[in-house]
Amino acid sequence: MRARTLAALAAVAAASGTVLLVGPPAYAANSKVSVIHGIPGQPVDVYVNGTKTLNNFQPSAVAGPLDLPEGAYDIALTKPGEALAQAILKVDDAAVPGGANISLVAHLKADGAPTLTAFVNDVSKLAAGKARLTVRHTAAAPGVDVRVGGQPVFTNLTNPNEKKADLAAGTVDSDVVLTGTSTVALDPPALALAEGTSTIVYAVGSAQGNSLAVVAQKIDGLHSAPGGVPSGTGGLAEPGPAVWWYVLAAAGLLLIGGAVTRRAVVKGRQ
Repeated sequence: MRARTLAALAAVAAASGTVLLVGPPAYAANSKVSVIHGIPGQPVDVYVNGTKTLNNFQPSAVAGPLDLPEGAYDIALTKPGEALAQAILKVDDAAVPGGANISLVAHLKADGAPTLTAFVNDVSKLAAGKARLTVRHTAAAPGVDVRVGGQPVFTNLTNPNEKKADLAAGTVDSDVVLTGTSTVALDPPALALAEGTSTIVYAVGSAQGNSLAVVAQKIDGLHSAPGGVPSGTGGLAEPGPAVWWYVLAAAGLLLIGGAVTRRAVVKGRQ
């Protein structure tokens, strides 16, 4: 319990920019973690080790990345204002590893039940002129094919899996159809794939509930020539300093629940 408490304090300190000394220095690398809220119409309150940490975190938000130390945490998500005992998602003794780049998605399973899935992001370097496109199926929907220019490039993608490819940088027109058909399930706007970046597209929502949508995350700094440490952005407008404290705390405290856990399925590179 003491180890989990110290790790939780370290996570909050990292989010707020506070220097916190809790003992001998840790030598394990921190992880970069981002959060994608893909449960349609369901804002959440976030509890960490039994304490409410975030109120009313909204769907379709992308936050982070935040550098988080290794640690173990008890995480629970409730509907806003509801008691901890009524949590819609709960993970005990969830562990955050060191040295990874992780995206955690709060989303619906294929059967419509809410869940947390952690994906390990591919941040390997890209060849000159290339960009990486990753598509992740995190919606309550059947298997799909992803088409580019009307031609299938990823086929039979099912929840909660991903497929990816390195493509020539540029603008890509794509859509999502039910596997083996021409029935369009999603027709997102054209994607601008910049050289040296990874664009991750999440299918979220529910087919039955008519709430299917696309959420995009971007990771930059993947040029072959040294160009900085890969981080990431959701492509959102920069909030003010006060807002960032809450956004980063939200990312860290929600993400740490599912990075490595019995209930969050970690998907590595395919």
